[in-house]
Amino acid sequence: MDDNMDFTIFDDERIDNVNEDIKLIQKKHGLTFGSDAYLLAAYMKEQKNSVAAELGCGTGIISLLTAARNRFKYIYAFEIQDDFAKLSRRNISLNALDGRIECQNKDVREISPADTNGEVDVVFANPPYMKTDSGKRNDSDAKYIARHEVCGTIGDFCAAASRLLKYGGRFYCVFRPDRTSSLLASLRDSNLEPKEMTFVHADESSSPSMLLLCAVKGGAESLKVSKPLLLHKKYSGESSRELSESAKKIYDTMSFEDFLGSKR
Repeated sequence: MDDNMDFTIFDDERIDNVNEDIKLIQKKHGLTFGSDAYLLAAYMKEQKNSVAAELGCGTGIISLLTAARNRFKYIYAFEIQDDFAKLSRRNISLNALDGRIECQNKDVREISPADTNGEVDVVFANPPYMKTDSGKRNDSDAKYIARHEVCGTIGDFCAAASRLLKYGGRFYCVFRPDRTSSLLASLRDSNLEPKEMTFVHADESSSPSMLLLCAVKGGAESLKVSKPLLLHKKYSGESSRELSESAKKIYDTMSFEDFLGSKR
């Protein structure tokens, strides 16, 4: 932990204990930690000797989770909003992960391998998933920027991932199912071939609420769509908040290995 780091919690912030024993400072009016971030962290395969980069890290939670589980050797995290870049650095130090993660206040549209000391093995992102002309305008600018493609479209995020990745490197992301076509088109435009996709549903009667995807730079055409992940059980026609057995296993292990198989 950095002894010079200020861990004062300001009036617009709160601190929570979340998965993997992470202490997370969050903005009360910013996007808070949710299932999309955790499931993306769990979706990534362990590559202990690899270098990774996160695009649009927000509070830093996905990088923090993956570092806590030793998924990668080192992580470069990028965040365009200055307040959140500073918050991410405070969270990194609060969890004594300064030697494993570094956060840079940069626009994903401008980053290059020079910012990561060369090409990396893995890139991951929970990018803004709404077009600027869709959805209700948030009162909070921070939430609006995090949810809407104000500072980069899905095409910009895919292009940045491709610039940073080695040939054969992996790009992981979580996105909205209703924009699957935009995601797939952007991946193909950036020489990122989708290899694995999982749709996530609240329960068996619900349409998917998110998709998880792994693509490979320069990979051959071959996409495997897994069985759907149902987060909750359902009883007597009423939605239950009890996690399904599959979801419990993923949350307990922060891994999709049992769900998707170890030979991914």
